Amino acid sequence: MNYLSTRGHPDRKRFCDILLEGLAPDGGLYLPEQYPKIDTATLAKWRELPYAELAFEILSLYIDDIPPADLKAICAKTYTAEVFGTDEIVPLRELEDGVYLEALSNGPTLAFKDMAMQLLGNLFEYELGRRGAELNILGATSGDTGSAAEYAMRGKKGVRVFMTSPDGRMSPFQQAQMFSLQDENIHNIAITGVFDDCQDIVKAVSNDLGFKRKYRIGTVNSINWARLLAQVVYYFAGYFQATASNDRPVSFTVPSGNFGNVCAGHVARMMGLPIQTLVVATNENDVLDEFFRTGIYRVRAAADTHETSSPSMDISKASNFERFVFDLVGRDAATLRQLFVDDLGTQGRFDLSGNPAFKQAAERFGFKSSRSTHADRLATIRDTEKRFATLVDPHTADGLKAAREHLVPGVPMVVLETALPIKFAETLVEALGEEPARPKKFEGIEALPKRVVKLPADAEAVKAYIAQNCD
Repeated sequence: MNYLSTRGHPDRKRFCDILLEGLAPDGGLYLPEQYPKIDTATLAKWRELPYAELAFEILSLYIDDIPPADLKAICAKTYTAEVFGTDEIVPLRELEDGVYLEALSNGPTLAFKDMAMQLLGNLFEYELGRRGAELNILGATSGDTGSAAEYAMRGKKGVRVFMTSPDGRMSPFQQAQMFSLQDENIHNIAITGVFDDCQDIVKAVSNDLGFKRKYRIGTVNSINWARLLAQVVYYFAGYFQATASNDRPVSFTVPSGNFGNVCAGHVARMMGLPIQTLVVATNENDVLDEFFRTGIYRVRAAADTHETSSPSMDISKASNFERFVFDLVGRDAATLRQLFVDDLGTQGRFDLSGNPAFKQAAERFGFKSSRSTHADRLATIRDTEKRFATLVDPHTADGLKAAREHLVPGVPMVVLETALPIKFAETLVEALGEEPARPKKFEGIEALPKRVVKLPADAEAVKAYIAQNCD
């Protein structure tokens, strides 16, 4: 399996090379040259597999430069009941007629990011050990990516983590999960700005090829294909739990700000998983909802990025969206560059409303979208607790609202849970009047000593900090 850049760089690379690299040399994102196609016989065979074995089967279609026995061992080490709380790993429950919740938040940091990050940590350690190399991971987080990456990488041989986050824009619990870690290979950097500033810094550093090579910079954000690939697995697992046979379509609703989580669903659908609709659920930062309604992709400035009660989606520049648009425009790299380099670079937007490809977003690729507000989240949290005795976090509440707007009789709608409610206790208290339960291991976490530095929204300042802590 070879991988190409969305922006047309001529090189083709193997999986383990892009695992450690992040962005392509031309600033594009890596995708496989083609998506493997799954037939009904293979689906039938996979239906009965435990999660770790299902992960191996799917990953092995994309990874042919790790010996199968080693890859199988990595999957078995990653997806265990000890790490994720249940043998099912991602148990599904029917909330009401036709609406299901897929639990993705039982990992070490109580968020769906653990599903991919735990695998990524083990893949990094394996490949770096095989090469006798080191890697400095530079990441950006609006909440859950950072803690999931740090918990997956802490103590890993040959790995340092430099995680940027928007100063003061995460929940206290999310901040405490990250900043309380005292491991020497973990570095937290609070950036004066919003998440998009952090993401821009990561891309700017990754695009400085000289610095990137000298300091062996890699990424754990969903621009890293390996992380997105790991997320493909739980779409298959959710489908198998929601159906009794492979002739029945299923839809998924995905709370999404950076488009990585729902892009994994797009990949699963391109592989042949019978997904009828992929519903993108956004909050007030509705750049993705605006595109799927109008065909216009309009990046917001930091001043126009709202601080909301579903903060992990306070994103106005969806970095993974480029992967989907590449497929949408027929994998034409020249058109992709025009949109993402020229149009976005000069105008801060591009417009596909008059392009026949825009219709395909819904007709061929199954995408729809919805938008939620703070009032919607509170109402959904209250309703879900009252009717089903179930607590959901604000992002999952965004998903439930969107799911109900796009229900089709006879087609199960699976909502991807994003985090446990305790991570957003302030909003749960506002909705219900009391704080949700927290696991014992996280009691008092907000009072622990913090290890974090504050830096301006400046790539050069971040590069200087990395250099200082790598020498």
